[in-house]
Amino acid sequence: MKVLNISVGTVRDLFVPQSDAMRRVATGIHKQAVEGRVAVGKLGLAGDEQADLTVHGGLNKAVYAYPSEHYAFWAKQRAAALKRDEPLAPGTMGENLTLQGLLESDVWIGDRLRIGSTLLQVTEPRHPCYKFNAKMGFGHAAKMMLQSGYSGFYLRVLETGEIAAGDAVELIAGPRETSIVQINERRRKGRQQDLF
Repeated sequence: MKVLNISVGTVRDLFVPQSDAMRRVATGIHKQAVEGRVAVGKLGLAGDEQADLTVHGGLNKAVYAYPSEHYAFWAKQRAAALKRDEPLAPGTMGENLTLQGLLESDVWIGDRLRIGSTLLQVTEPRHPCYKFNAKMGFGHAAKMMLQSGYSGFYLRVLETGEIAAGDAVELIAGPRETSIVQINERRRKGRQQDLF
């Protein structure tokens, strides 16, 4: 298990379709890859911002991790929806850490991840909103994330430090009472009819 990529982003505009017009909303979903070691504080990675702190960021959602293994799924879904095939760069999901070898089925609330000189704790899966639809370019992307369970997960920073692409990820099991998969399944069952 390792970190493939580290991405950060500042708050920028995103244009969201609404009725017959486009509405401008502020978002931190536009992440760009960064090189070298990145400082990680209690509220996240240096250089990273969130626009709506009621649903993103803060102590319990300081860092967002996403499995690289899901990128092929998203590339296929996006190509089908947009009728064009474009590669998805790391950070496209809005994640700070693109991970390899650590899926939602591997982590539970309270598990800890030792990465570089940091210690992070799994807090919850992502619950996507309409901004994810706009970022991906098709209106049912958030629903697909919920139904596929390919949500990634948020992390709290227990020990500040630095991380870099290529760093190993050590999974330290927590109490193992509630898994990311269980939460995603509860959310999915509370939603509309499945897409697939």
